[in-house]
Amino acid sequence: MKDRTADPLIDVGQLKVGMFIHLDLGWMSHPFPLSSFKLSSEDQLLVLRRLGLKQVRWSPGRSDLQLDAAPLPGAPAAEVIEVPTALTPEQLAREAHKRALAAQREALALCERQYGEAASAFRELMDLLPREPVNSRDQSIALTSALLDKMLIEGDLNIRLLNEGAGDRSTAHALNVSIISLLLGRAFGLGRDEMMDLGVGALLHDIGKTELPARVRNRDDSFTMAETQLYQQHVQKGVALAQGMGLAPGPLLVIAQHHENADGSGFPQRINVDRMSAASRIVALVNRFDGLCNPLLASKAMTPHEALSLMFAQGRNRFDATMLNAFIRMMGVYPPGSAVQLTDDRYALVVAVNSSRPLKPKVMVHDTKVPRDEALILNLEEHPDLGIRRSLKPNLLPRASLDYLSPRTRVAYFFESAAAPLGEMAA
Repeated sequence: MKDRTADPLIDVGQLKVGMFIHLDLGWMSHPFPLSSFKLSSEDQLLVLRRLGLKQVRWSPGRSDLQLDAAPLPGAPAAEVIEVPTALTPEQLAREAHKRALAAQREALALCERQYGEAASAFRELMDLLPREPVNSRDQSIALTSALLDKMLIEGDLNIRLLNEGAGDRSTAHALNVSIISLLLGRAFGLGRDEMMDLGVGALLHDIGKTELPARVRNRDDSFTMAETQLYQQHVQKGVALAQGMGLAPGPLLVIAQHHENADGSGFPQRINVDRMSAASRIVALVNRFDGLCNPLLASKAMTPHEALSLMFAQGRNRFDATMLNAFIRMMGVYPPGSAVQLTDDRYALVVAVNSSRPLKPKVMVHDTKVPRDEALILNLEEHPDLGIRRSLKPNLLPRASLDYLSPRTRVAYFFESAAAPLGEMAA
Protein backbone atom coordinates (compact mmCIF):
# COMPACT_ATOMS: atom_id res chain seq x y z
CA MET A 1 0.00 0.00 0.00
CA LYS A 2 1.32 3.42 -0.90
CA ASP A 3 2.45 5.70 1.94
CA ARG A 4 0.15 8.71 1.49
CA THR A 5 2.52 10.92 3.53
CA ALA A 6 4.77 10.87 0.45
CA ASP A 7 2.09 12.74 -1.51
CA PRO A 8 2.97 16.40 -2.13
CA LEU A 9 1.60 19.21 -0.01
CA ILE A 10 -0.40 22.00 -1.59
CA ASP A 11 -1.70 25.28 -0.21
CA VAL A 12 -5.44 25.20 0.38
CA GLY A 13 -5.73 28.31 -1.79
CA GLN A 14 -4.41 26.32 -4.78
CA LEU A 15 -6.93 23.51 -4.51
CA LYS A 16 -9.23 22.87 -7.45
CA VAL A 17 -12.25 20.72 -8.16
CA GLY A 18 -11.06 17.33 -9.36
CA MET A 19 -8.07 17.04 -7.03
CA PHE A 20 -7.84 13.95 -4.80
CA ILE A 21 -6.83 15.13 -1.33
CA HIS A 22 -5.96 13.68 2.10
CA LEU A 23 -6.95 15.41 5.33
CA ASP A 24 -4.53 14.55 8.14
CA LEU A 25 -7.40 14.91 10.60
CA GLY A 26 -9.53 12.44 12.49
CA TRP A 27 -12.84 11.43 10.93
CA MET A 28 -14.68 13.38 13.62
CA SER A 29 -12.74 16.61 12.94
CA HIS A 30 -14.37 17.46 9.61
CA PRO A 31 -17.80 17.07 7.97
CA PHE A 32 -16.70 15.09 4.89
CA PRO A 33 -17.69 11.41 4.52
CA LEU A 34 -14.03 10.33 4.41
CA SER A 35 -10.63 11.82 5.13
CA SER A 36 -9.38 11.03 1.58
CA PHE A 37 -11.57 11.99 -1.37
CA LYS A 38 -11.79 13.78 -4.73
CA LEU A 39 -13.00 17.39 -4.58
CA SER A 40 -16.24 17.59 -6.54
CA SER A 41 -17.62 21.10 -5.90
CA GLU A 42 -16.78 24.68 -4.99
CA ASP A 43 -18.80 24.19 -1.79
CA GLN A 44 -16.27 21.60 -0.63
CA LEU A 45 -13.46 24.07 -1.28
CA LEU A 46 -15.30 26.63 0.85
CA VAL A 47 -15.69 24.14 3.72
CA LEU A 48 -11.97 23.31 3.54
CA ARG A 49 -11.03 26.98 3.84
CA ARG A 50 -13.33 27.34 6.86
CA LEU A 51 -11.51 24.46 8.59
CA GLY A 52 -8.50 26.75 8.89
CA LEU A 53 -6.05 24.38 7.21
CA LYS A 54 -3.03 25.94 5.50
CA GLN A 55 -1.95 22.93 3.43
CA VAL A 56 -3.22 19.45 2.59
CA ARG A 57 -1.73 16.46 0.83
CA TRP A 58 -2.96 15.53 -2.61
CA SER A 59 -2.50 12.61 -5.01
CA PRO A 60 -1.83 13.83 -8.57
CA GLY A 61 -2.25 10.35 -10.01
CA ARG A 62 -5.75 10.00 -8.55
CA SER A 63 -6.88 13.49 -9.53
CA ASP A 64 -8.94 14.52 -12.52
CA LEU A 65 -7.81 17.97 -13.64
CA GLN A 66 -8.11 20.10 -16.75
CA LEU A 67 -4.72 20.91 -18.27
CA ASP A 68 -3.36 24.25 -17.03
CA ALA A 69 -0.45 26.34 -18.23
CA ALA A 70 1.31 26.10 -14.85
CA PRO A 71 1.71 22.59 -13.38
CA LEU A 72 0.70 22.09 -9.75
CA PRO A 73 3.09 20.66 -7.11
CA GLY A 74 3.84 17.01 -7.82
CA ALA A 75 1.60 16.89 -10.89
CA PRO A 76 2.67 14.41 -13.59
CA ALA A 77 3.42 15.47 -17.14
CA ALA A 78 0.40 15.61 -19.42
CA GLU A 79 -0.36 12.38 -21.24
CA VAL A 80 -1.58 12.02 -24.81
CA ILE A 81 -4.99 10.38 -24.77
CA GLU A 82 -6.10 8.44 -27.81
CA VAL A 83 -9.72 8.95 -28.86
CA PRO A 84 -11.31 5.53 -29.46
CA THR A 85 -13.09 4.69 -32.65
CA ALA A 86 -16.87 4.19 -32.63
CA LEU A 87 -17.95 1.31 -30.38
CA THR A 88 -20.37 -1.44 -31.31
CA PRO A 89 -23.61 -1.81 -29.30
CA GLU A 90 -22.11 -4.83 -27.52
CA GLN A 91 -19.00 -2.84 -26.58
CA LEU A 92 -21.15 0.06 -25.38
CA ALA A 93 -23.17 -2.32 -23.22
CA ARG A 94 -19.98 -3.79 -21.71
CA GLU A 95 -18.61 -0.31 -21.00
CA ALA A 96 -21.90 0.72 -19.35
CA HIS A 97 -21.80 -2.43 -17.22
CA LYS A 98 -18.21 -1.72 -16.15
CA ARG A 99 -19.07 1.88 -15.19
CA ALA A 100 -22.16 0.82 -13.25
CA LEU A 101 -20.22 -1.92 -11.45
CA ALA A 102 -17.43 0.52 -10.52
CA ALA A 103 -19.96 3.06 -9.20
CA GLN A 104 -21.75 0.35 -7.22
CA ARG A 105 -18.50 -0.85 -5.65
CA GLU A 106 -17.44 2.70 -4.86
CA ALA A 107 -20.74 3.44 -3.08
CA LEU A 108 -20.47 0.26 -0.99
CA ALA A 109 -16.79 0.87 -0.22
CA LEU A 110 -17.67 4.36 1.03
CA CYS A 111 -20.26 2.91 3.44
CA GLU A 112 -17.88 0.25 4.69
CA ARG A 113 -15.00 2.66 5.23
CA GLN A 114 -17.24 5.08 7.11
CA TYR A 115 -18.55 2.22 9.23
CA GLY A 116 -14.98 1.08 9.96
CA GLU A 117 -13.95 4.57 11.10
CA ALA A 118 -17.04 4.87 13.31
CA ALA A 119 -16.36 1.42 14.82
CA SER A 120 -12.78 2.40 15.59
CA ALA A 121 -13.93 5.63 17.26
CA PHE A 122 -16.49 3.71 19.36
CA ARG A 123 -13.92 1.19 20.58
CA GLU A 124 -11.59 4.03 21.56
CA LEU A 125 -14.23 5.80 23.64
CA MET A 126 -15.18 2.52 25.35
CA ASP A 127 -11.51 1.90 26.19
CA LEU A 128 -11.42 5.34 27.80
CA LEU A 129 -14.55 4.79 29.89
CA PRO A 130 -13.03 3.10 32.99
CA ARG A 131 -10.12 5.52 33.46
CA GLU A 132 -11.26 8.76 31.77
CA PRO A 133 -15.08 8.85 31.91
CA VAL A 134 -15.42 12.55 31.06
CA ASN A 135 -13.11 12.17 28.06
CA SER A 136 -15.15 9.13 27.01
CA ARG A 137 -18.31 11.27 27.18
CA ASP A 138 -16.71 13.93 25.00
CA GLN A 139 -15.68 11.29 22.46
CA SER A 140 -19.22 9.89 22.35
CA ILE A 141 -20.56 13.38 21.67
CA ALA A 142 -17.95 13.89 18.94
CA LEU A 143 -18.79 10.56 17.28
CA THR A 144 -22.53 11.30 17.34
CA SER A 145 -21.89 14.77 15.90
CA ALA A 146 -19.77 13.24 13.14
CA LEU A 147 -22.50 10.73 12.24
CA LEU A 148 -25.05 13.54 12.07
CA ASP A 149 -22.73 15.60 9.87
CA LYS A 150 -22.41 12.65 7.47
CA MET A 151 -26.23 12.47 7.38
CA LEU A 152 -26.55 16.06 6.16
CA ILE A 153 -27.36 14.94 2.63
CA GLU A 154 -30.06 16.43 0.46
CA GLY A 155 -32.96 14.04 -0.08
CA ASP A 156 -33.52 10.61 1.40
CA LEU A 157 -31.03 8.25 2.98
CA ASN A 158 -31.13 4.51 2.36
CA ILE A 159 -30.26 1.90 4.95
CA ARG A 160 -27.48 -0.15 3.39
CA LEU A 161 -26.41 -3.71 4.17
CA LEU A 162 -22.64 -4.04 4.55
CA ASN A 163 -20.61 -6.84 2.97
CA GLU A 164 -17.71 -6.94 5.37
CA GLY A 165 -17.67 -8.46 8.85
CA ALA A 166 -18.97 -6.10 11.49
CA GLY A 167 -16.19 -6.71 14.00
CA ASP A 168 -16.94 -7.54 17.62
CA ARG A 169 -20.58 -8.01 18.55
CA SER A 170 -20.85 -5.21 21.14
CA THR A 171 -19.44 -2.62 18.71
CA ALA A 172 -21.68 -3.81 15.88
CA HIS A 173 -24.74 -3.70 18.15
CA ALA A 174 -23.97 -0.20 19.43
CA LEU A 175 -23.46 1.13 15.89
CA ASN A 176 -26.51 -0.63 14.44
CA VAL A 177 -28.74 0.76 17.19
CA SER A 178 -27.21 4.25 16.89
CA ILE A 179 -27.37 4.50 13.11
CA ILE A 180 -30.90 3.13 12.74
CA SER A 181 -32.14 5.22 15.69
CA LEU A 182 -30.68 8.39 14.16
CA LEU A 183 -32.27 7.60 10.80
CA LEU A 184 -35.64 7.07 12.51
CA GLY A 185 -35.18 10.32 14.45
CA ARG A 186 -34.38 12.05 11.15
CA ALA A 187 -37.59 10.63 9.66
CA PHE A 188 -39.55 12.16 12.58
CA GLY A 189 -37.89 15.55 12.00
CA LEU A 190 -36.11 15.77 15.35
CA GLY A 191 -33.92 18.86 15.85
CA ARG A 192 -30.14 18.78 16.23
CA ASP A 193 -30.17 18.82 20.04
CA GLU A 194 -32.74 16.01 20.19
CA MET A 195 -30.73 14.01 17.66
CA MET A 196 -27.57 14.47 19.70
CA ASP A 197 -29.30 13.16 22.85
CA LEU A 198 -30.71 10.25 20.84
CA GLY A 199 -27.37 9.38 19.24
CA VAL A 200 -25.28 9.57 22.41
CA GLY A 201 -27.86 7.57 24.37
CA ALA A 202 -28.06 4.93 21.62
CA LEU A 203 -24.27 4.59 21.45
CA LEU A 204 -23.97 4.14 25.20
CA HIS A 205 -27.23 2.32 25.99
CA ASP A 206 -25.44 -0.90 26.99
CA ILE A 207 -22.42 0.51 28.85
CA GLY A 208 -23.62 -1.11 32.08
CA LYS A 209 -22.83 -4.53 30.59
CA THR A 210 -19.12 -3.78 30.97
CA GLU A 211 -19.59 -4.30 34.73
CA LEU A 212 -21.37 -7.65 34.43
CA PRO A 213 -19.77 -11.12 34.28
CA ALA A 214 -19.33 -12.11 30.63
CA ARG A 215 -21.74 -15.06 30.96
CA VAL A 216 -24.74 -12.82 31.67
CA ARG A 217 -24.07 -9.88 29.34
CA ASN A 218 -26.44 -11.22 26.69
CA ARG A 219 -29.94 -12.34 27.61
CA ASP A 220 -30.63 -16.03 27.11
CA ASP A 221 -33.86 -18.02 27.47
CA SER A 222 -31.99 -20.56 29.58
CA PHE A 223 -31.16 -18.02 32.32
CA THR A 224 -32.20 -18.87 35.85
CA MET A 225 -34.16 -16.24 37.75
CA ALA A 226 -30.96 -15.17 39.52
CA GLU A 227 -29.10 -14.82 36.20
CA THR A 228 -31.98 -12.82 34.71
CA GLN A 229 -31.92 -10.44 37.68
CA LEU A 230 -28.15 -10.07 37.33
CA TYR A 231 -28.51 -9.36 33.59
CA GLN A 232 -31.16 -6.72 34.25
CA GLN A 233 -28.76 -4.88 36.54
CA HIS A 234 -26.89 -3.61 33.50
CA VAL A 235 -29.45 -0.80 33.26
CA GLN A 236 -28.78 0.56 36.77
CA LYS A 237 -25.04 0.04 36.34
CA GLY A 238 -25.22 1.92 33.04
CA VAL A 239 -27.02 4.84 34.65
CA ALA A 240 -24.36 5.01 37.37
CA LEU A 241 -21.57 5.01 34.79
CA ALA A 242 -23.37 7.66 32.74
CA GLN A 243 -23.72 9.90 35.78
CA GLY A 244 -19.99 9.51 36.41
CA MET A 245 -19.37 10.58 32.81
CA GLY A 246 -21.49 13.68 33.35
CA LEU A 247 -23.96 12.83 30.59
CA ALA A 248 -26.85 15.21 29.93
CA PRO A 249 -30.38 14.20 31.04
CA GLY A 250 -31.46 13.22 27.49
CA PRO A 251 -28.98 10.38 26.88
CA LEU A 252 -29.18 9.43 30.55
CA LEU A 253 -32.90 8.72 30.11
CA VAL A 254 -32.18 6.54 27.06
CA ILE A 255 -29.78 4.39 29.10
CA ALA A 256 -32.30 4.18 31.95
CA GLN A 257 -35.32 3.35 29.75
CA HIS A 258 -34.04 1.31 26.78
CA HIS A 259 -35.62 -1.91 28.14
CA GLU A 260 -38.98 -0.39 29.11
CA ASN A 261 -42.10 -1.32 27.12
CA ALA A 262 -45.07 0.75 26.06
CA ASP A 263 -47.44 -1.37 28.17
CA GLY A 264 -45.32 -1.19 31.34
CA SER A 265 -44.03 -4.78 31.05
CA GLY A 266 -40.36 -3.83 30.65
CA PHE A 267 -37.64 -3.30 33.23
CA PRO A 268 -36.32 -2.00 35.57
CA GLN A 269 -39.01 0.61 36.38
CA ARG A 270 -41.98 -0.95 34.53
CA ILE A 271 -43.07 2.45 33.25
CA ASN A 272 -45.42 2.80 30.29
CA VAL A 273 -45.12 4.75 27.05
CA ASP A 274 -46.41 7.98 28.59
CA ARG A 275 -43.41 8.19 30.92
CA MET A 276 -40.76 7.23 28.35
CA SER A 277 -38.85 9.92 26.48
CA ALA A 278 -39.19 9.99 22.68
CA ALA A 279 -35.53 9.02 22.30
CA SER A 280 -36.00 6.09 24.71
CA ARG A 281 -38.99 4.82 22.73
CA ILE A 282 -36.92 4.88 19.55
CA VAL A 283 -33.92 3.11 21.08
CA ALA A 284 -36.08 0.48 22.82
CA LEU A 285 -37.61 -0.37 19.44
CA VAL A 286 -34.35 -0.51 17.48
CA ASN A 287 -32.54 -2.34 20.29
CA ARG A 288 -35.16 -5.10 20.18
CA PHE A 289 -34.88 -5.43 16.39
CA ASP A 290 -31.11 -5.74 16.40
CA GLY A 291 -31.22 -8.18 19.31
CA LEU A 292 -33.53 -10.46 17.33
CA CYS A 293 -31.39 -10.29 14.18
CA ASN A 294 -28.00 -10.56 15.89
CA PRO A 295 -28.29 -12.73 19.02
CA LEU A 296 -25.24 -14.18 20.72
CA LEU A 297 -25.93 -17.57 19.12
CA ALA A 298 -26.19 -17.22 15.34
CA SER A 299 -28.40 -20.32 15.22
CA LYS A 300 -31.11 -18.35 17.05
CA ALA A 301 -30.98 -15.37 14.68
CA MET A 302 -34.15 -14.23 12.98
CA THR A 303 -34.06 -12.85 9.49
CA PRO A 304 -34.73 -9.08 9.43
CA HIS A 305 -38.12 -9.81 7.86
CA GLU A 306 -39.00 -12.31 10.63
CA ALA A 307 -37.88 -9.85 13.31
CA LEU A 308 -40.12 -7.11 11.91
CA SER A 309 -43.06 -9.51 11.62
CA LEU A 310 -42.70 -10.55 15.26
CA MET A 311 -42.40 -6.96 16.42
CA PHE A 312 -45.47 -6.00 14.42
CA ALA A 313 -47.43 -8.84 16.04
CA GLN A 314 -46.35 -7.61 19.49
CA GLY A 315 -46.58 -3.96 18.54
CA ARG A 316 -49.93 -3.17 20.15
CA ASN A 317 -48.35 -3.85 23.53
CA ARG A 318 -44.59 -3.49 23.57
CA PHE A 319 -43.87 -0.50 21.34
CA ASP A 320 -45.06 2.99 20.52
CA ALA A 321 -47.41 2.17 17.62
CA THR A 322 -46.64 5.35 15.66
CA MET A 323 -42.90 4.74 15.90
CA LEU A 324 -43.25 1.06 15.03
CA ASN A 325 -45.20 1.90 11.86
CA ALA A 326 -42.61 4.50 10.88
CA PHE A 327 -39.82 2.01 11.62
CA ILE A 328 -41.37 -0.62 9.35
CA ARG A 329 -41.80 1.95 6.57
CA MET A 330 -38.17 2.99 6.94
CA MET A 331 -36.74 -0.54 7.12
CA GLY A 332 -39.06 -1.86 4.42
CA VAL A 333 -41.22 -4.94 4.65
CA TYR A 334 -38.08 -6.81 3.58
CA PRO A 335 -35.19 -5.07 5.38
CA PRO A 336 -31.60 -5.22 4.09
CA GLY A 337 -30.15 -8.65 4.77
CA SER A 338 -33.38 -10.50 3.96
CA ALA A 339 -33.09 -13.50 1.63
CA VAL A 340 -36.07 -13.54 -0.71
CA GLN A 341 -37.58 -15.32 -3.69
CA LEU A 342 -38.82 -13.12 -6.52
CA THR A 343 -42.04 -13.57 -8.46
CA ASP A 344 -40.03 -14.97 -11.40
CA ASP A 345 -38.69 -17.69 -9.01
CA ARG A 346 -35.14 -16.31 -8.79
CA TYR A 347 -33.51 -15.93 -5.39
CA ALA A 348 -32.08 -12.62 -4.19
CA LEU A 349 -30.62 -10.77 -1.20
CA VAL A 350 -32.05 -7.38 -0.20
CA VAL A 351 -29.19 -4.85 0.04
CA ALA A 352 -30.95 -1.48 0.36
CA VAL A 353 -34.45 -0.13 0.95
CA ASN A 354 -36.25 2.88 -0.43
CA SER A 355 -38.62 3.92 2.39
CA SER A 356 -41.10 5.40 -0.08
CA ARG A 357 -41.58 1.94 -1.70
CA PRO A 358 -41.13 -0.63 1.11
CA LEU A 359 -42.22 -3.54 -1.10
CA LYS A 360 -39.72 -2.61 -3.82
CA PRO A 361 -36.21 -2.77 -2.34
CA LYS A 362 -32.90 -3.07 -4.16
CA VAL A 363 -31.69 -6.64 -4.43
CA MET A 364 -28.73 -8.67 -5.63
CA VAL A 365 -30.16 -11.50 -7.76
CA HIS A 366 -28.65 -14.93 -8.23
CA ASP A 367 -28.12 -15.02 -11.98
CA THR A 368 -26.19 -18.01 -13.31
CA LYS A 369 -25.15 -15.99 -16.37
CA VAL A 370 -23.44 -13.27 -14.31
CA PRO A 371 -20.34 -13.91 -12.15
CA ARG A 372 -20.96 -12.93 -8.53
CA ASP A 373 -18.25 -10.25 -8.52
CA GLU A 374 -19.92 -8.64 -11.55
CA ALA A 375 -23.49 -8.79 -10.26
CA LEU A 376 -25.29 -5.47 -10.40
CA ILE A 377 -28.06 -4.42 -8.07
CA LEU A 378 -31.61 -4.69 -9.35
CA ASN A 379 -33.96 -1.88 -8.29
CA LEU A 380 -37.39 -3.51 -8.07
CA GLU A 381 -39.04 -0.07 -8.09
CA GLU A 382 -38.03 0.21 -11.75
CA HIS A 383 -39.56 -3.18 -12.61
CA PRO A 384 -43.35 -3.02 -12.01
CA ASP A 385 -43.86 -6.60 -13.21
CA LEU A 386 -41.31 -8.04 -10.78
CA GLY A 387 -41.72 -8.31 -7.03
CA ILE A 388 -40.99 -10.42 -3.97
CA ARG A 389 -42.97 -13.62 -3.47
CA ARG A 390 -41.64 -14.57 -0.03
CA SER A 391 -38.86 -14.15 2.49
CA LEU A 392 -36.96 -17.22 3.65
CA LYS A 393 -34.19 -18.23 6.01
CA PRO A 394 -30.78 -18.39 4.32
CA ASN A 395 -30.45 -22.12 5.08
CA LEU A 396 -33.52 -22.76 2.90
CA LEU A 397 -31.84 -21.27 -0.17
CA PRO A 398 -30.66 -23.71 -2.84
CA ARG A 399 -26.94 -24.37 -2.36
CA ALA A 400 -25.93 -22.49 -5.51
CA SER A 401 -27.95 -19.42 -4.46
CA LEU A 402 -26.58 -19.59 -0.91
CA ASP A 403 -22.99 -19.59 -2.21
CA TYR A 404 -23.72 -16.79 -4.70
CA LEU A 405 -25.64 -14.45 -2.37
CA SER A 406 -23.55 -15.25 0.76
CA PRO A 407 -25.96 -13.83 3.36
CA ARG A 408 -24.17 -12.81 6.56
CA THR A 409 -24.79 -14.51 9.89
CA ARG A 410 -24.49 -11.06 11.50
CA VAL A 411 -26.27 -8.10 9.91
CA ALA A 412 -24.54 -4.71 9.91
CA TYR A 413 -26.05 -1.50 8.57
CA PHE A 414 -24.90 1.93 7.50
CA PHE A 415 -26.55 4.69 5.47
CA GLU A 416 -26.09 6.21 2.03
CA SER A 417 -27.76 8.75 -0.18
CA ALA A 418 -30.87 7.40 -1.89
CA ALA A 419 -29.30 8.70 -5.10
CA ALA A 420 -26.12 6.63 -4.61
CA PRO A 421 -25.28 4.66 -7.78
CA LEU A 422 -26.12 1.03 -7.16
CA GLY A 423 -25.96 -0.04 -10.77
CA GLU A 424 -28.56 -2.09 -12.58
CA MET A 425 -28.78 -5.56 -14.00
CA ALA A 426 -31.15 -6.83 -16.65
CA ALA A 427 -34.34 -8.41 -15.38
